[in-house]
Amino acid sequence: MRSIVLGIAILGLLAVPALAETPPPVVLISIDGLRPGDILEADKRGLHVPNLRHMVAEGTYADGVRGVLPTLTYPSHTTIITGVSPARHGILSNLTFDPLMKNQQGWYWYASDIKAETLWEAARIAHLKTANVHWPVSVDAPIDLNLPQIWRTGTPDDRKLVRALSTPGLYDRMEHALGPYADGDDESIDGDENRARFGINLIETEHPRFTTLYYTALDHTQHLFGPDTPEAHAVLERIDAIVGRVTEAARKADPRTIICVISDHGFAPIAHDVNLAGAFMQAGLITVDDTKKITDWTAEPWFSGGSAAIVLKTPDDAALKQKVAGLLETLRADPANGIVKILDRDGIAAQGGNPQASFYVDFKVGYEMGTDPSKPMVAPSTLKGMHGYFPETPEMRSTFLIAGPGIAAHRTVGEIDMRDIAPTLAKLMGVTLPKAEGKPLF
Repeated sequence: MRSIVLGIAILGLLAVPALAETPPPVVLISIDGLRPGDILEADKRGLHVPNLRHMVAEGTYADGVRGVLPTLTYPSHTTIITGVSPARHGILSNLTFDPLMKNQQGWYWYASDIKAETLWEAARIAHLKTANVHWPVSVDAPIDLNLPQIWRTGTPDDRKLVRALSTPGLYDRMEHALGPYADGDDESIDGDENRARFGINLIETEHPRFTTLYYTALDHTQHLFGPDTPEAHAVLERIDAIVGRVTEAARKADPRTIICVISDHGFAPIAHDVNLAGAFMQAGLITVDDTKKITDWTAEPWFSGGSAAIVLKTPDDAALKQKVAGLLETLRADPANGIVKILDRDGIAAQGGNPQASFYVDFKVGYEMGTDPSKPMVAPSTLKGMHGYFPETPEMRSTFLIAGPGIAAHRTVGEIDMRDIAPTLAKLMGVTLPKAEGKPLF
């Protein structure tokens, strides 16, 4: 009997190191459009964000994150989850390239378009349970508990679409417990708070090892009212409360949980829309009928907010390339058009940008590519804030905060590359991303 008891005791001692070596759960929270200064200089800016400020005090943070080309939500989130540039992962903008406007404003919703390994896939290989609420480019992703982001019409049918594309049975089970889930295109703070309840419930009941949560209301509000406005501040303060609730639930589920808060890009105020499409029409590069419907094209701008990719139907056509280059240079030469830089294919490749583009146009902060070709060349903007500018633009710096056991307190890692985030989280999770372009931060 004594030998049996002794054997059990030895087995128990042997089990302790194994448990201690189990990687901690990681919760990755994205706050779309969160500027690092809104946290690091919160008092100076009159912002009350105690939970995010606590993360700075108890964890490690970046002074800024240099993003990718373009600094848009979908390419950036895919870099954050893969550790590679858009040229490698294949999510080249928010909207897919649709020169004849047939795809009804289709976005890059589908994870099947991602050409690089994601943290979700790495976690699955390591047999770690994963969960997701509303992360961009997550439809059909290899996630165990998935409430993906998608919408089409802005009607109640969108909720049926989300239900159909979620993990089978998950949507109904959670609505039964928590009430109606937010509409697919609901970008309000109420929508964020709704999805936060669903994310917290997944953490509390399912104990995933890797969870991705996405909140969009700050981005939406900054588009409508501009950054550093009372409306944007009010929304961020409510999102800060969401971060507090998620953190509390995650640490209660497992005290070792590491919380990482990121954003995809910064933000800048805007005042001008630049009608590139109209200029391409006047140059005969885009053909329209009497109803202004596009019937043919040889070169067309691809909207990226504060920048624009220029795609040629036949990119090896030297005469076409020369014609488009001449048009762009003429537009750039007029300061009223707000064009500050034009990249050719080599320049785009050097930044890991869109390989389908022959040129990439960057606007001066305060300008964006307009979306109405019937307007004047330069017109007052319909929005008050924008992103999408080239990644070297200081206003486009995004946010990185991380806290939890083993993470150094009140430590800055300076300015980092967005591609470093995924390898850093992979190392903490005990998984590998061997083809990531970035490197672990610590």
